[in-house]
Amino acid sequence: MPKTDNLNSLSQIIKEEISHYDHKVNSSSVGQVVSVGDCIATIFGIDNAMYGELIEFPNNAYGMVMNIEENDIGVALFGENVTIKEGDTCTRTGKLVSVPVGDGMLGRVVNSLGEPIDGFGPIKATTYRPVESVAPEIMDRQSVNEPLETGIKAIDSMIPIGKGQRELIIGDRQTGKTAIAIDTIINQKDKDVYCVYCSIGQKNSSLAQIVARLKRYDALKYTTIVGSSAAEPAPMQYLAPYAATSIAEHWMHQGKNVLIIYDDLSKHAVAYRTLLLLLRRSPGREAYPGDIFYLHSRLLERSCRLSDELGGGSLTALPIIETQAGDISAYIPTNVISITDGQLFLNTDMFNSGQRPAIDSGLSVSRVGSSAQTKVMKSVSKDLRMALANYHEMLDFSRFGSDLDKSTKKILSHGAILTEVLKQKQYMPLSAGKEIVDIFVAQSGLLDDIDPSHVHYILKFLSNSISAQNPHIYEEINKEKKFSDESKEWIKEHLNTIIASVNDNLIQEDNY
Repeated sequence: MPKTDNLNSLSQIIKEEISHYDHKVNSSSVGQVVSVGDCIATIFGIDNAMYGELIEFPNNAYGMVMNIEENDIGVALFGENVTIKEGDTCTRTGKLVSVPVGDGMLGRVVNSLGEPIDGFGPIKATTYRPVESVAPEIMDRQSVNEPLETGIKAIDSMIPIGKGQRELIIGDRQTGKTAIAIDTIINQKDKDVYCVYCSIGQKNSSLAQIVARLKRYDALKYTTIVGSSAAEPAPMQYLAPYAATSIAEHWMHQGKNVLIIYDDLSKHAVAYRTLLLLLRRSPGREAYPGDIFYLHSRLLERSCRLSDELGGGSLTALPIIETQAGDISAYIPTNVISITDGQLFLNTDMFNSGQRPAIDSGLSVSRVGSSAQTKVMKSVSKDLRMALANYHEMLDFSRFGSDLDKSTKKILSHGAILTEVLKQKQYMPLSAGKEIVDIFVAQSGLLDDIDPSHVHYILKFLSNSISAQNPHIYEEINKEKKFSDESKEWIKEHLNTIIASVNDNLIQEDNY
């Protein structure tokens, strides 16, 4: 064959290949790094990027579009930015930032991108969800009327939490906010509730302690931990709660009940402020950007209870906010209070005086209320909050005078017993049966004449006696959601016997 024919056939093949070439990457999908620093890259040349889109850089580095300007885009970089320099090219992926979801996440500790950081190898996941998604519509939800038991007497009796509710835990530093959240996770054992704990801006040592505690109480097997430490850059801390919510949402849409903890959203707001100031967004009050309210509202609105048509799954959120000197009227606390369905306020003075958990029943509220309680709990705890309010009021007045009438003394003695009964050690959540029996005993007035320091000894003795002699009482409360009159009478008679024996022992010790 002549040489000219070979060239003609080759040129024909090239023309055909060019005509059939699929333009997968066009000029508007490739950009150039103009500047980079503090985990923020400014990109020129990408004209049609989406907010929240994943951008790919050389050496397997990634970032997320956070700013879309007229001539450039601002990208928040994941991880360290030492491998990215000015002049590098980057490309659109056409995908929103997503995380792996599914049962393979249970028992694992992951970072804000869903990558394992616990040293147990890769996670087998076939499903991914975008870190940000639209919250379920009102018509896709149903009312919250099923309790999510925390195992903490003060909460389940006075400030109940329902499945699908958003209950804020708020208080100063070192008042037991995380302790309440961890106890709630531990109490979900054998209750078919999946848990997600999101740590934002905490120390790695603190996160390691939480993982160890959950392992010790066999709670890690139904829990996923999303960790973003204080040492990580602002974009990773910003992304953590959204990634955790996506992991939890997957189970909610499968009809499961899920509990998610955000610890804490104060640090999340600070990370977002840092991120947007670096992106040169306009600062507002306290240098926070103007959309700081939207930051948390679009996060917490994803927590709800879905309608039965959509599977009836629920996502219960317990966000944590740290206050300064008990100031709940500060900017971020008031924002989150207005988004949530109630708050558990932890009082520093109560904590320091030995009242643990230090829940202030006066400032704490649940907007779902008794709808999230069983009839049994509702019946034994209906006057509890009022009795405590009268006690604290009388306690303040009693400090100004020495002569007190009988009714005042009765209120003070009864309130002191109630306060003592509501004390509870950490990592010791109670079953519904034990909670209801303790509150019933406290409300009955049978303990009002004893020394408050003996209360927990008597309650423990009573609990052991019920478990050994009449376990049906706990069974009917836990399973049948009933508390019969026969059970109440048995408890009263047995309690009188226990109190008498305790008093006899004390008299003998005094004589000795």
